[in-house]
Amino acid sequence: MKQIIVTTGSEVPGKKVVKIMGIVMGSTVRAKNFVRDIAALMKHMLGGEVKTYTEMVNQARDESYNRMINQAIEMGADAIIEVDFNTAVLLSGTVETLAYGTAVKLR
Repeated sequence: MKQIIVTTGSEVPGKKVVKIMGIVMGSTVRAKNFVRDIAALMKHMLGGEVKTYTEMVNQARDESYNRMINQAIEMGADAIIEVDFNTAVLLSGTVETLAYGTAVKLR
Protein backbone atom coordinates (compact mmCIF):
# COMPACT_ATOMS: atom_id res chain seq x y z
CA MET A 1 0.00 0.00 0.00
CA LYS A 2 1.23 3.48 -0.85
CA GLN A 3 2.44 5.61 2.06
CA ILE A 4 1.65 9.30 1.98
CA ILE A 5 2.76 12.23 4.11
CA VAL A 6 0.13 13.65 6.45
CA THR A 7 0.67 16.97 8.23
CA THR A 8 -1.24 19.73 9.96
CA GLY A 9 1.18 22.17 8.34
CA SER A 10 0.68 23.98 5.04
CA GLU A 11 3.87 22.63 3.49
CA VAL A 12 6.18 19.61 3.60
CA PRO A 13 9.81 20.42 4.44
CA GLY A 14 12.13 19.77 1.50
CA LYS A 15 9.22 19.31 -0.92
CA LYS A 16 7.23 21.63 -3.17
CA VAL A 17 3.49 21.41 -3.66
CA VAL A 18 3.02 21.22 -7.43
CA LYS A 19 -0.69 20.43 -7.58
CA ILE A 20 -3.66 20.78 -5.25
CA MET A 21 -5.87 17.78 -5.90
CA GLY A 22 -8.74 18.75 -3.63
CA ILE A 23 -10.19 18.28 -0.20
CA VAL A 24 -10.19 14.79 1.27
CA MET A 25 -12.38 13.70 4.16
CA GLY A 26 -13.13 10.72 6.29
CA SER A 27 -15.91 10.47 8.83
CA THR A 28 -17.60 8.02 11.12
CA VAL A 29 -20.60 8.18 13.41
CA ARG A 30 -20.56 6.28 16.68
CA ALA A 31 -23.39 5.61 19.08
CA LYS A 32 -23.08 5.17 22.81
CA ASN A 33 -23.65 1.74 24.28
CA PHE A 34 -26.14 1.17 27.11
CA VAL A 35 -23.64 -0.83 29.19
CA ARG A 36 -21.01 1.89 28.67
CA ASP A 37 -23.56 4.54 29.67
CA ILE A 38 -24.10 2.90 33.06
CA ALA A 39 -20.35 2.69 33.67
CA ALA A 40 -19.92 6.29 32.49
CA LEU A 41 -22.64 7.51 34.83
CA MET A 42 -20.93 5.81 37.76
CA LYS A 43 -17.59 7.34 36.74
CA HIS A 44 -19.21 10.76 36.31
CA MET A 45 -20.53 10.64 39.87
CA LEU A 46 -17.16 9.53 41.24
CA GLY A 47 -15.00 11.72 38.99
CA GLY A 48 -12.17 10.83 36.68
CA GLU A 49 -11.68 9.75 33.10
CA VAL A 50 -14.42 7.74 31.40
CA LYS A 51 -12.09 5.30 29.65
CA THR A 52 -14.77 3.53 27.61
CA TYR A 53 -15.73 6.84 25.97
CA THR A 54 -12.08 7.80 25.50
CA GLU A 55 -11.56 4.51 23.66
CA MET A 56 -14.70 5.10 21.56
CA VAL A 57 -13.54 8.58 20.54
CA ASN A 58 -10.00 7.37 19.77
CA GLN A 59 -11.36 4.55 17.59
CA ALA A 60 -13.64 6.98 15.77
CA ARG A 61 -10.76 9.40 15.19
CA ASP A 62 -8.53 6.60 13.86
CA GLU A 63 -11.26 5.36 11.52
CA SER A 64 -11.91 8.87 10.18
CA TYR A 65 -8.18 9.44 9.70
CA ASN A 66 -7.74 6.17 7.80
CA ARG A 67 -10.73 6.90 5.56
CA MET A 68 -9.28 10.33 4.73
CA ILE A 69 -5.92 8.75 3.83
CA ASN A 70 -7.58 6.09 1.68
CA GLN A 71 -9.44 8.77 -0.25
CA ALA A 72 -6.17 10.64 -0.89
CA ILE A 73 -4.46 7.43 -2.04
CA GLU A 74 -7.33 6.75 -4.45
CA MET A 75 -6.82 10.25 -5.89
CA GLY A 76 -3.09 9.58 -6.38
CA ALA A 77 -1.95 12.19 -3.85
CA ASP A 78 1.56 12.26 -2.37
CA ALA A 79 0.52 14.10 0.81
CA ILE A 80 -2.33 15.60 2.78
CA ILE A 81 -1.64 19.04 4.21
CA GLU A 82 -3.52 21.21 6.72
CA VAL A 83 -5.16 18.19 8.35
CA ASP A 84 -7.74 18.88 11.04
CA PHE A 85 -10.33 16.97 13.05
CA ASN A 86 -13.85 17.92 14.03
CA THR A 87 -16.19 16.15 16.42
CA ALA A 88 -19.88 16.92 16.65
CA VAL A 89 -22.89 15.53 18.48
CA LEU A 90 -25.52 14.64 15.88
CA LEU A 91 -28.28 13.23 18.04
CA SER A 92 -28.40 12.41 21.70
CA GLY A 93 -25.95 9.57 22.11
CA THR A 94 -24.29 9.81 18.67
CA VAL A 95 -21.05 11.51 17.75
CA GLU A 96 -19.52 12.19 14.32
CA THR A 97 -15.76 12.45 13.95
CA LEU A 98 -14.46 14.06 10.76
CA ALA A 99 -10.87 14.19 9.52
CA TYR A 100 -10.15 16.48 6.58
CA GLY A 101 -7.29 18.10 4.71
CA THR A 102 -6.00 19.03 1.27
CA ALA A 103 -4.62 16.30 -0.99
CA VAL A 104 -1.56 17.43 -2.95
CA LYS A 105 1.12 16.24 -5.37
CA LEU A 106 4.71 16.96 -4.36
CA ARG A 107 8.01 17.37 -6.15
